[in-house]
Amino acid sequence: MIVAVAALLLIGSPSACKAPAKWIKLFNGKNLAGWKAKIKGYEFGENFGNTFRVEDGVIKVSYEKYGGKFDGRFGHLFYKNSFSNYIIRLEYRFTGEQIADGPGWAWRNSGIMIHCQDPKSMGKDQDFPVSAEVQLLGGPEKEKRSTANLCTPGTNVMMDGSLVTQHCNDSISETFRGDQWVKVEVEVHGGGRVVHRVNGVEVLSYEGIQLDPNDPDGKRLMESDQLMISSGYISLQSESHPCEFRNVELMELAKLGSTQFTLHRRSAIR
Repeated sequence: MIVAVAALLLIGSPSACKAPAKWIKLFNGKNLAGWKAKIKGYEFGENFGNTFRVEDGVIKVSYEKYGGKFDGRFGHLFYKNSFSNYIIRLEYRFTGEQIADGPGWAWRNSGIMIHCQDPKSMGKDQDFPVSAEVQLLGGPEKEKRSTANLCTPGTNVMMDGSLVTQHCNDSISETFRGDQWVKVEVEVHGGGRVVHRVNGVEVLSYEGIQLDPNDPDGKRLMESDQLMISSGYISLQSESHPCEFRNVELMELAKLGSTQFTLHRRSAIR
């Protein structure tokens, strides 16, 4: 009798009724449905020069229609929903040659921007959204160059209990050269811990993504003295070197500490 009652209680409990979390495709492999571009110097939604396009089942970042001049037109392709607790994973690679006047530091350089500000709140001439950047890099022929690093446009983070204000921080990943596909996974727990993984290996972690009050873009988003960022949009970068993305998927998670993963929708870009 006790066993039967326990079984009925388990079946009727909220945790028993919750479906397990599932991976959802953010990119359908056919078109940019659900995504919009924000390129410096242009309004949100204007995909200047067809910078972001879909060919052969991948998102391609291309500068063929830029007239041979990048001219600082940094771009970001935003997904329509914002998220808080989730894992995002994708594959990326660099192709071809960097456009002629692209910055030296942007050679084989792109990124996944997490906890982004609402793209509609970006200035027309703003370089990057306030966010935390999972910096994606390709390696040179000989020297080492890690990937899945952290950069912080308009933000700061905490590492080992200390505030980190340095703009970019290297991971411990291997160097990936040539045009090979690299798998990157980012686990995000709201305003808590963030973990970067490359090909299944943890390479960097931090916590407490927060607005930088000393950065003009970050300061503009502050409400009273509130600095912490617990949710935001996701975007993919265009920084002057052609690149490709594929298999872009996301799994929403319950808040850290729960034993049950749950799926839930956040607010959406209209």
